[in-house]
Amino acid sequence: MKGSSTPNLYLALIHYPVINKHGEVIASAVTNLDVHDIARAAATYGVRGFYVVTPLVDQITLIHRLISHWTNGAGATYNPQRRRALELVRIKENLDEVVADIRGEIGSAALPRTVVTSARSQRPVIGFETLRRMIGEGHPYLLVFGTAWGLTGT
Repeated sequence: MKGSSTPNLYLALIHYPVINKHGEVIASAVTNLDVHDIARAAATYGVRGFYVVTPLVDQITLIHRLISHWTNGAGATYNPQRRRALELVRIKENLDEVVADIRGEIGSAALPRTVVTSARSQRPVIGFETLRRMIGEGHPYLLVFGTAWGLTGT
């Protein structure tokens, strides 16, 4: 990225509010695989933080336990690279908390520019090359992914 080896890019994996196959608003379950794989990809590509977003207490407890194993427990010495990746994981209950956390980290009153992903055809669409160039300009970006059948419209 232009001007920095670490882009101002953050990721958020939203588990609520998302929709199920019937279009109903639900909270989806956090999976061990999602947390590991996305954290490792985030570490590989220099992402500054990876947020797992869920308001469910049992899911938050699960994520804390998983992260603790790989950052403080036996997993930390067994696989230091995974420890570094899982240190990027931050748990928040909603997207507003994510934005507030990023603003606190970057020390700015400005909101991060948010890009929402979707498997559905929607407009406007930003292609990879355009997004890559935009991220390279130095503004903080938050790339949001949904789980289940996708993000709600809210």
